[in-house]
Amino acid sequence: MSVRGYIAAIRFGYGLRLGEAPPADPEAWLVGQIDNPAPPPQGLTVAEGFELALADRAARRANMEAPRAPNGRAALAEAIRADMIAQAHRALTTKEGYRERLVDFWMNHFTVSRRVGAIQPIIGAFQRDAIRPHVTGRFADMVVAVARHPAMLVYLDNQNSTGPASPVGERRRRGLNENLAREVLELHTVSPSGGYTQRDVQEFARLLTGWSVESRVPPVGFAFRPATHDPGEKVILGRRFGDGEAEGEAALRFLAEHPATWRHLATKLARHFVADDPPAEAVRALEAVLRDTRGDLGAVARALVRLPQAWDRPLAKMKAPMDYVITAARAIGLPEERADVILTGLAALDQPLWTAPQPNGWPDGLAHWASPEGLMRRVDWSYNLAGRVPRADPRAVAAAALGPLGRAETATAVGRAGSVRDALTLLLGSPEFMQR
Repeated sequence: MSVRGYIAAIRFGYGLRLGEAPPADPEAWLVGQIDNPAPPPQGLTVAEGFELALADRAARRANMEAPRAPNGRAALAEAIRADMIAQAHRALTTKEGYRERLVDFWMNHFTVSRRVGAIQPIIGAFQRDAIRPHVTGRFADMVVAVARHPAMLVYLDNQNSTGPASPVGERRRRGLNENLAREVLELHTVSPSGGYTQRDVQEFARLLTGWSVESRVPPVGFAFRPATHDPGEKVILGRRFGDGEAEGEAALRFLAEHPATWRHLATKLARHFVADDPPAEAVRALEAVLRDTRGDLGAVARALVRLPQAWDRPLAKMKAPMDYVITAARAIGLPEERADVILTGLAALDQPLWTAPQPNGWPDGLAHWASPEGLMRRVDWSYNLAGRVPRADPRAVAAAALGPLGRAETATAVGRAGSVRDALTLLLGSPEFMQR
C-alpha cells in the first residue's frame, strides 16, 4: 500500500471513505481536485434566509406560532438545519477532500459564527457566495467578497457603522464601529506584524462606513448607503483613499496584496497542512508563491502539494474535532443519509459547525484539542458511532482509516477485541487515528 496515498488523503483531505482505494498518483489526485470542483451544496440564498427570519420574527412579535415546515418544525430552524446537513453530507461523501479542506480552512480564516443569531440563516450562503468561488482564485477577490457579504457585515456590526461627519452621523449623533476594519487588518490580511496602528483602524473604519445590508427591499444583500459614509480623505498604512464605495474596495485590495499579508497567509497555511510549528522553509516557499502570483490561491494550493515538508512527517498534526468526526464517519462507511451524525459529533466534541467562539476562528494546534477530557470524549463518541455499523469489518475500516500508517499494537488490539463495536472503538481511539 502507498504511504503517500494515505498521507494525501489524511493530511490534505478528510481521509478515505470505506471501500475507497488510496490514489496511485497522490500529487496528481490532489491537483485534480483543485482544477475540477464539483457543484456546491444547495441551500438558502441570502434573500431566502432573510425572508424566513423576518417572517419568524414577525410571527413571534405578534404572539403567533412561527411558520412551520412540512415536518412540523419551525420553518426557519428547519432551513438552517438543512443547510448544515448539506455541508455535513458534502464532507461525508466528497471525492474532493483536499478542496473541501481548503474551503474549511478559508471559512475558518474568515470566521462568521452562529453565535450571532441574526446571521444563522445566511452562513451557508456566505460559504457558497464568498468562499467557495474563490478558493482557487485571487485572494483579493475573496477578501472583497467576504467584506461585502451580509453575513460578515452583520457579524461584525458594520451595517450600523456611521461616519461622524456624514449626514446621518451629524443628525443622529451616531458613530463608527471599528469591528470590521480591525478584523480585516488583524485577522484577514496584514496581521499585527504588518505594523498598523489604532489610527489605521479608525481611518479604515471611516472608509467602510456606508457598507451595509438590505434585508427587506429587493435587491436584498449588500447595500452602500452614502448618507452614512464619512467624507474626506483617509490614510491607511501610508496609502491615501478618497470617498465612496469603490475606495473601500480599493483599500481591501491594497491590504490583500500587502507583503505582510503574504507572510501571514503562508504561516497559517503551513501550520494547517504541515506542522503546528511550521518549518521556515515551507513558510518561505508559500510566501514566495503568493508574492509572485499576487495571491493566486490555486497556485499556492498546488505549491502545498509540492512541499517536501508536507510529506516527510506523516501523522504530525493533531486532528481537530472536525477532522476527527469526518474522517471517522468516512472510514466506517456511515450511510450518507445519516450525515446528521456528523453535526451531533461536532457538538459533542466542542466544535459545533459554524459556531466559533470568536472572530479569530477555531485554534489549529495540539495544545487546544489534546486535553484529557477532550480525548475521553472522542473515545466515548467513537463507541457510539461504532454502534451504528454493527456489520462493519474492522480490518476494512483499518485499511480505509490508516492503511500502512497504523501501528502493530493497534492492529493487535483490534484483532483481540471481543466485538466489532469494541474493535472499531479501539481503532478510532488509537493515537495514530487521532492525528493526520
